[in-house]
Amino acid sequence: MTEVKLFSGTNSNQLAEKIAKHYGKKLGDLTMSKFSDGEMSPSFNESVRGCTVFLIQSTNPSADNLLELCLMIDAAKRASAYKVCAVIPYYGYARQDRKDRPRVSIAAKLVANILTSAGADRIMTCDLHAGQIQGFFDIPLDHLNGSAIFVPYLERLDTSNLIFAAPDVGGVARARSYAKHFEVEMVVCDKHRKRANEVASMQVIGDVEGKDVVLVDDLVDTAGTLCKAAQIIMDKGAKSVRAIATHGVLSGKAYENIENSVLQELVITDTIPVKQKSDKIRVTSVADLFAKAIHAVTGNTSISALFI
Repeated sequence: MTEVKLFSGTNSNQLAEKIAKHYGKKLGDLTMSKFSDGEMSPSFNESVRGCTVFLIQSTNPSADNLLELCLMIDAAKRASAYKVCAVIPYYGYARQDRKDRPRVSIAAKLVANILTSAGADRIMTCDLHAGQIQGFFDIPLDHLNGSAIFVPYLERLDTSNLIFAAPDVGGVARARSYAKHFEVEMVVCDKHRKRANEVASMQVIGDVEGKDVVLVDDLVDTAGTLCKAAQIIMDKGAKSVRAIATHGVLSGKAYENIENSVLQELVITDTIPVKQKSDKIRVTSVADLFAKAIHAVTGNTSISALFI
């Protein structure tokens, strides 16, 4: 077995420290220098020759952090690393996974090509916006599931009156998996957008009267959809509404929207650093999940036990 070394990009240093602690190793020594015009230059301050290297970096905000990750991959390959695994807790550009209108990019596929061309031998990520993105890669991809974090949390709640809701049609499969696990019903919020990040109309398909509703999503950006769905669900007679989402992008007026919403709480993970505190936002960590996955990969064992 080759020596395993873990390194962090600048965007995910706090999470990487936690992953390394759970894994049982210290983070490797890497310097990310910058020229005055912003050009980045990574350098490993220790040998990685013949090592299996894990580079931990969420690509949000997408552009700089994606390029930084690619430069780290290239530097590791040129330093004769045996294998390079890009650990991307939040995979940016995943929302652009198909041509839903003419003359647009399939950015998720382009990013897959870029990471592969940079020299990544393996990708490890969590809760892709669309599962088919796994097929964009011709290298192994470990797709972890946030349910391993959220199910234990939900099991601590009173589940006797629980029901799950998908905030849009695209999230039906995700909400159904939770409903199936807890053996309860689910509803769907059908939305129509005028443009990105702006919901024109929404309606609830299903009965939520008197129920404790849990909205399930993979990410929260401006929180506009989530907050509107919560309001409509409460208007339909729900007893309470909370939300779980793996990736807290939380851009624009997200914090303001959440604070002013009827949401009882929003539970997210630390795949993306939280910018500010909020009484309604609860952060759980994916560090142990990723550490166990890294152990499984390096030990050539199955990661099936990490799925609920």
